[in-house]
Formats: sequence, structure tokens, C-alpha cells
Amino acid sequence: MAALPDKAPDPSWAWQEYRPSKEAPWNLRRVGHLYRRAVFGATRAELEDGVKAGPDALLASLLEGKAGLAQFDSEMEPLAKNIARYNDVVHMRAWWLARMLHTPHPLQEKITLFWHNHFATSYAKVQSARFMLGQYELMRRHALGNFASLLREMSIDPAMLIWLDGRDSKKGNPNENYAREIMELFSLGVGHYTEMDIRQAARAFTGWEIQGTKAVFNPKQHDDGDKTVLGQTGKWKADDIVRICLEQKAAATFLVGKLYRFLIDETSSPAPELIAPLAEQFRKSGYDFGALVRTMLSSNLFFSDRVYRTRVKSPVDFVLNIVRGLEGTIGTTALAQSLEQLGQNLFSPPSVKGWDGGRSWLNGQTLLFRQNLALALTSTEDPRFGRRCDPAETARKYHKKSDAELVDFFLDLFLQGDVSAETRKRLLDYQQHAHKLPTPVYWSQSDIADHRVRSLCHLVLTLPEFQLN
Repeated sequence: MAALPDKAPDPSWAWQEYRPSKEAPWNLRRVGHLYRRAVFGATRAELEDGVKAGPDALLASLLEGKAGLAQFDSEMEPLAKNIARYNDVVHMRAWWLARMLHTPHPLQEKITLFWHNHFATSYAKVQSARFMLGQYELMRRHALGNFASLLREMSIDPAMLIWLDGRDSKKGNPNENYAREIMELFSLGVGHYTEMDIRQAARAFTGWEIQGTKAVFNPKQHDDGDKTVLGQTGKWKADDIVRICLEQKAAATFLVGKLYRFLIDETSSPAPELIAPLAEQFRKSGYDFGALVRTMLSSNLFFSDRVYRTRVKSPVDFVLNIVRGLEGTIGTTALAQSLEQLGQNLFSPPSVKGWDGGRSWLNGQTLLFRQNLALALTSTEDPRFGRRCDPAETARKYHKKSDAELVDFFLDLFLQGDVSAETRKRLLDYQQHAHKLPTPVYWSQSDIADHRVRSLCHLVLTLPEFQLN
């Protein structure tokens, strides 16, 4: 990819639609970049097809999803109902991971994961798989839709009412937790409201209760007096506070900045002038989040060197990149349990602020856990996964046999060749000499050859470059 100057990018260039050129060609690296950021990685066939399709067609397919989503949802629904019936948090996490892995619309699931961290709600307090699944469905339904609608419904979502104590907020005794977080974390960001705004807004959220499995408004417990919030006075209710928050200029800027860090670059805060055009577009669209996602993913900036591999893979991305790349058919229960060791337990973010992400994903312990999990997935010897994610089988599927072919295959599959010539040489040297390493005497020549392929794949997955998206 062509290098860019160090100065901040010109917004008029940054948000223009990327068009392939001699300096910035459409190639395997850019296809891989889009698949890593927008979804959960790609198979070899998807990478090759993406190069042939071109940026417009590939992005359109990711935004729309493939055929069969309704059928997929209908097949997953009975499992969700059983999970809710038995309040089974272990299989709830596995269920969502299975959706991410197999859905015909992975971008929808990736953005749902973004919202899960934005509206960070934990089973640890909610203690209801039914309510957590309901909140998941709310986020998925609006993932690429209208943010204003999502925020209105989230304000009276049963899981959120428990998580931030909204169900206990009554006339004369309003709870301020949700009023604070809707401003600080969900719409405006720190510095764009006062403590008085929070106290007044809390009164507007009074009266919501949970009856059975639904949120119900009890007008007798609602404070129907005048409230002044962010300069506007009236007999405000929950929807009014959402409207007032989203009328603030800071709201669109805050949300665009958060998506920017998720999709484009988490290493530095974007300059205000870079975010301003997108924030204005987002506000004028009535908070059309799908349009905002498309603008970012189709932009010059997204496909530039400036933001290439500037995000640390989350544990979910790390795990699913491996399984998708190797076209594994493994069950997701053990996989979901392994995420806790890596620092990302689905449906259980550490606090209302969610996971910090970035460099916090990596330390000496989690790096070791990542290496061990990559080995468990690729060795075929771990009883949790067996041979259902076998690099040797994947290589055979694509007819890769020679040492050089195998090295290049795995480097292209997982890194699109993003390693130095020295690293490639070391991997090739390993592959050429691995047959000299001790192996069990009862192994056949084919067993030895397959072991070498699996070990090579594991080495690629432990490279520093694979930790980055």
C-alpha cells in the first residue's frame, strides 16, 4: 500500500469513495483488510472472490448480507428459546459465537458486537438469559439501522432497566444511573452536560417497571412535572430525553468518533475537522447508522496505509479469524469459554464502560493464552476441538503441497503476505527442516507431513502481525 504523509488527512480526500489506482490498487491486502475490520476474517475463496469482485461489489455484499438470513434466524431461534427457558448463560455465549461464525450477514453481527460494547450490559447483574437475548436482538435489529430508534428502545429495555436500576426509579425517588450514562456513554460524551441535567433527566425516566418479561410504563410512578434538560423545559418523558440528547451537536460527533475507533483507527483521536463532515452527514440523515458505516468502509482513509493494521484484534476477532480462515466446523461452546481467558466474555463486559480494547487486550498472560488456543485449534490433538479445524485439510482443499506453496498459502490466508522477506525465509526454513524433528515411531509419512503443516500454520498464527486487524 502506498505510504501517506504524516500530516492529518484532508477530510475531503479521506471520506471520498476509494477508487483503485496504480498507487492504491485493489488487491488481496485490501480485501483482507475489509474482511478483518468489517466482519470476522475470510476464507481463501472469499479473499480470491473479493479481488475479482472489486471494492463496490464486495462492500455491497457485506452491507446487504447473503441470501438465507431468514432461514438462518429461524434455525437459531429454537436454541435461543431453550437458552432463555433454562437461563443457560454458558450456551448463550456459544449461541452468539455460532451466529457470528455462520451467519449469512456477518457485518450485522460485527456491528451488534460494537453496540454490545457501547451499551455494555452484563449478565452478572441482570441474571436473565431471556433479557440478555432480548437486548441482543434489539441491537441486532437496529445494528445497521437508525440510532435514534435504537436509543429510544434501549432506554426501556428490560436488561438495561435492571443493569442501570431504571426499574427502581420512581416519582419522588428517581435513580440517576441511566440518565447519567445516556449522556456520558451512550450519546454525548463527558463535558457536554451538567449534574443538574442528569438530575432533571432522571425524573423523566421514572415510572418504568418490569412485569413478567416486558417493560411497562406506570404513570402513577412517573414524575410528570416540568424538567429542564440541556436548556429545554417541559413535562419530559423518556423519549423526550432521547430526542433532546440527539439534538445536541455533540451527539453525532461523539458517535462518529466511537465508530471511527472501531472501524478505522484506535491508536489516536481523530482531529475534529476530520470527524466534522461525517458528524454533519450523520445528523442530517436522522442518525442513519448503516449509511455512516458504509461511508467509513468505502473511504480512501479506510483503505490507506495510515490505518492499516492499527487495531489490536479483540479475542472474538482472534478466534473467529482462525476458525473462518481454516473453514473449521467446530462447536462453539469450548470456543466461547476460551474467550474468558483471553479477556472478552460475551454478555459480561467488565463495567458499564465496556471493554477498553486496544493494547489492553494484550499482556504476557493473554498472549500466552492466544498462542495456546491457536495450538489447540490447529494441532488436532486437543479433545475440545479434535480435527474439526485442521490446517492440513485446508491446505489439501486448495492443492498446496510444496514447502513454498504451504508457507505462502498460510501467509496469504491470514496475513495477505504482510511479513518481511526474513520472516518468510524463517518459516520456509522451518518447513524444509521440520521433517528432521522427532515424531512418534508409529506415525506414517502422511502423519508427519500433516504435523508439519499444522505446526507451520500455528507459527503463522503466533506472528506479531496476526495480533493486528
